[in-house]
Amino acid sequence: MRGADDSHHDVVIAGGGPTGLMLAGELALAGVDVVVIEPRTDQHVDGSRAGGLHSRTLEVLDQRGVVERFVAAGERHSALGYAGIQLDIDDFPTRHNYVLGLWQSAFEPILADWVVEELGVPIVRGRSVVGLAQDPSGVDVDVSDGRTRRAAYLVGCDGGRSLVRKAAAIDFVGTEPSTSWMIAEVEMTGEPEFGIRYVPAGIQALGPAGDGTSVRVVLIEPRVGNEDDPTIDDLRELLIAAYGDDFGLRRANWISRFTDAARQAATYRDGRVLLAGDAAHVHGPQGGQGLNTGVQDAVNLGWKLAAVAHGTCPDDLLDTYHAERHPVAARVLQSTLAQVALGRGGDRHLALRAAMTELLQMDQPRKHVAGMISGLDIRYDLGDGHPLLGRRVPDLDLSTPDGPVRLFTLLHRARPLLLNVGATGDVDTAPWSDRVQQVDATAIARCELPVIGPVDMPGAVLVRPDGHVAWTGDHLDSTLALAIRRWCGPPSVA
Repeated sequence: MRGADDSHHDVVIAGGGPTGLMLAGELALAGVDVVVIEPRTDQHVDGSRAGGLHSRTLEVLDQRGVVERFVAAGERHSALGYAGIQLDIDDFPTRHNYVLGLWQSAFEPILADWVVEELGVPIVRGRSVVGLAQDPSGVDVDVSDGRTRRAAYLVGCDGGRSLVRKAAAIDFVGTEPSTSWMIAEVEMTGEPEFGIRYVPAGIQALGPAGDGTSVRVVLIEPRVGNEDDPTIDDLRELLIAAYGDDFGLRRANWISRFTDAARQAATYRDGRVLLAGDAAHVHGPQGGQGLNTGVQDAVNLGWKLAAVAHGTCPDDLLDTYHAERHPVAARVLQSTLAQVALGRGGDRHLALRAAMTELLQMDQPRKHVAGMISGLDIRYDLGDGHPLLGRRVPDLDLSTPDGPVRLFTLLHRARPLLLNVGATGDVDTAPWSDRVQQVDATAIARCELPVIGPVDMPGAVLVRPDGHVAWTGDHLDSTLALAIRRWCGPPSVA
């Protein structure tokens, strides 16, 4: 996959966390020369951080044929949380109608094993991207080891304090923090008071950690904006102030802090520099959407970047990345800010929370909010048309001339799919046969979409590598050829 000169690459990715690894995997599937620059010397995660995979993230892992290795390591939960309000999703029409409890510290090594060991992506560890300079033909990427790597494209997956974003002078706009929390996993000799407390500034909580012996602590700090590394003495002081006791606090496995700041990059692309994951958007952890949004950023961007890097699609295909993913993250930011407000104490906020809890017990509001948190309701604006257009395609059971197959299985290689279940007409797809797989299947009368419900299945659908439907029709006509050209590039010349 790599060229003879390891200082020149199609793509350099700054950051080897969940977003960077997923993007590297997507590019590797497409045969792109990609390298990841990662400051950590191994895949160890300091603290548990993100703790759950939502339905759509599980689906995109399923689309690549690797979801079972994550499911085997995690724990299924039939409900997701919205400001602590539990919303059942076991009636959602997906094979993954649950939240998978799996800490980031376990998720990352599994993902890295697939990307690095199986797909062969090189990771330069113990190094950071420290500068960049782009020109019309590429990007010079300065690395902390003193080397400069040349790339056609650089993607910043280097977190909320992204150097790539700052070096590219991309504005990071949004709301300033109003509350700061200290979060930790600790060992105590006493008996802590497990449970959630609603105080005027927000939620405080003590609860069992994933290992069954440690305690997870979430405490509100009196001062917002402290960027010093928190210590066990700081944590003890907060515990005593909140509970009147430190419960025999004797050791902290890890301590960190987070705020309710919500910021988003003004643009996800500046020329040959792109942003994904926390480098493009940061927000509070309410709803557990950060890691999930980043992984889905990567799956949206990966196939587009590969097509442009290979020269099969024009450069403007990359503009659709911002157009599609920026609104998704903007909605996540709005959701987390609302959840912060619902989590505050005081009579007025508790009354609001009680009203929302009652509302979310109703079927349609529950489905609406759960569809948003789970990522299953995402629709990219690809124009008017069939309800499937712009949405994720359901994982249908198909009957084909080669035997039964799940639709997601057809996406394992991250190639576009033209699925014909009964459309008439004739469009010559042979000029795209090197990029688009065509599968004929027995007609399917209906399929079901989360939130919307059952819809009539069109005669044919063009499915992008990220699993979203780019075209629907009952007739194979010139509109299909235009859609293939738009998303897959001009036809090959014999």
